[in-house]
Amino acid sequence: MIVRQAFLSGVALCAMIGASANADAQDAKTSEPVVASPTTAATDTAAPTEEHPADIVVTGSARPQRRFDVSYAVNTLSQTDIQKLAPKSMTDLIGTLPGIQAEATGGEVQNITRVRGIPTDRGYLYFQQDGLPLYQELDGIFFNQGDGMNRPDLMTDRIEVVRGGPAPIYASTAAAIANVITVTGTDTTRGKVQATVGTTGLYRLDAYQAGPLGDHDYYAIGGFIRQNEGYRDNGFPSDRGGQIRANLKHDFDNGYVKLSGQYTNDHNVFYLSIPTADPRDPSVSLDKYIDYFDGTINTPALRDVNIKYRDGAGVIQNRQGDLSNGRHIQFGNVGVDYEADFDDWHVSAKAGYTKGRLDFDAFYSTSNPVDSASYAAGFLGASRTAFGANVARMGYSVAGTNGLTSYDPAADSGLVMSAQFRSVTSNFYSGQGDLSVTRKFETGIGSHDIRVGLYGSLYGVTSFQAFQNYLVEVKSQPRTLDLAAYSANGTVLGYVTDNGAINDAASLNAGKTDGQVLALYGTDRWDITDRLSVDGGIRHEWYSYSGYGQVTGTTNLGNAATLADDATRGFTGAISTLRLKQTATNWTGGVNYDLNGHLGAYGRASQLEVPPNATTALTVPTPTIVSTKAKLYEFGVKASYGRSYLYVTGFYTKFDPFNASFTAFNPANGRSDQTVNFIGTAETKGVEADGRLRVV
Repeated sequence: MIVRQAFLSGVALCAMIGASANADAQDAKTSEPVVASPTTAATDTAAPTEEHPADIVVTGSARPQRRFDVSYAVNTLSQTDIQKLAPKSMTDLIGTLPGIQAEATGGEVQNITRVRGIPTDRGYLYFQQDGLPLYQELDGIFFNQGDGMNRPDLMTDRIEVVRGGPAPIYASTAAAIANVITVTGTDTTRGKVQATVGTTGLYRLDAYQAGPLGDHDYYAIGGFIRQNEGYRDNGFPSDRGGQIRANLKHDFDNGYVKLSGQYTNDHNVFYLSIPTADPRDPSVSLDKYIDYFDGTINTPALRDVNIKYRDGAGVIQNRQGDLSNGRHIQFGNVGVDYEADFDDWHVSAKAGYTKGRLDFDAFYSTSNPVDSASYAAGFLGASRTAFGANVARMGYSVAGTNGLTSYDPAADSGLVMSAQFRSVTSNFYSGQGDLSVTRKFETGIGSHDIRVGLYGSLYGVTSFQAFQNYLVEVKSQPRTLDLAAYSANGTVLGYVTDNGAINDAASLNAGKTDGQVLALYGTDRWDITDRLSVDGGIRHEWYSYSGYGQVTGTTNLGNAATLADDATRGFTGAISTLRLKQTATNWTGGVNYDLNGHLGAYGRASQLEVPPNATTALTVPTPTIVSTKAKLYEFGVKASYGRSYLYVTGFYTKFDPFNASFTAFNPANGRSDQTVNFIGTAETKGVEADGRLRVV
């Protein structure tokens, strides 16, 4: 069982401390973990968890090695570990490791990980499956290739994570690598069925089967199906769907070839923050209206959303949305993995292709609640201008009732709130391949193990985004509200809102982008003596992006009965194109010295360069193009006695420059188009620890 605990009381300046204690009761065939390269992650050196200790991990070494012998921080989570931790998401699982902080309150997917304090939503944590990514970039359009595309199930043999170290050499834009290793068949037929129920209305079935098909042929197949009412009460199911993964493997005398496939079709509701205090008096709690523990602004009132906008030809279009769809991702992946030895040469070739679609509906809490009377009074002048001087007052009603079901906020919280419904569709593809050769050379001073590799990827996304702001009551599962202008005798003269919408099509974005990356990399491990080793690596990358975004402008949809359509966004018919070529160079160098077979120390320096991603081509106007560059330094000490161990790593990272620019919600106009540019420097530093004590 892996637990996180602060146990280094003697290290007062620790920024991050984690400890791992593994009470694995299975018999071990080796007492030390072995490390393999991410590009050879699925070789027979990493056999099923049931037969080998859970500490076999993937790192950037040319040959399998004991974890004690490498000069960087690396961990593994076995299938047994995952079951004991019972994570609700991939981010929840990764967050159990030292040096990785996770914020997993958004639900099962699209959560936040920060590796060693790196101030980004994903922390440059790069996910792979059997040594290749499912999608080239860290983030697509409202999906990511972390927990957005990876879901642990019984076909997950283990997850192997390297932080810092040679990660920038073995993956693009990577300060860390998490490699999901799938179950592969062996000569032993095995399988498992697992049923899970939970107090959140969770019903889940996992299963897998693996074994031989005949001489030198093996299979594995498995997956899950699940429904979950949700961690907060949405008024509809939160998560539903599943995935299936399978592979076929054939062994040769000098290697193997493996074909794999995956299909994922899953819905996941996205939870956003809730208001907790009355802005008029922050000491007054709003818990009685939105329960802290199970309340949410997700609501059945947004099961049938209509977003009206003008297309490039000036024609009004209707975009339908349903909040219960949540983040609905469907994708398939096929892959091939070939490994073989030819005399002193080891050849590795991998290729994969992913194609999928994301339909995303979510309700973002963009603004704080406001006093209902003040909010209504703010529209009195505009209503008299639009609907006549005989407008006597403003009043609220439940949206969609034509003003017949009145609502008096003063009898409730006295507050109203605006929030943004976001409807997004992304069609994406990603093809990637890696070819490498490795050879060991004996010299007069030790030996060199050299690997040279070539990686390439073609990927892209076509996206449409429409955002619309709604007026709601301050309550869990809030109703949408209309704000109307009334005459003295109570007649509705016009509406500020349009069936609950404060701004029809407050933001629009559409476009297409394609990217290419080609990387040449090489590594060398020099074993000078049986105690001293030095390793280094370099990766040079060529990026090419091309794409376009549709230009938008302010338009009036022409409905005289409401103010909500007076200043909406519409496509003008023009497009903004971008072609961009960039390069990046990453390098690493480390030294490892073992005092004896139980105590040792290591140090490392690396460079990570992260260019802006391909989705830059979709952004109108084009944002500032600046690559993030970082220097990463690590120093660690280690102790290993039998199956007990302790690893302590100090780290320091300096970003110069650091590009943290992003697009944010602008409360002045209700649009999510405010570009916030931050280009400067940043530093992270701290200590992380990982240990296990086995007493019997």
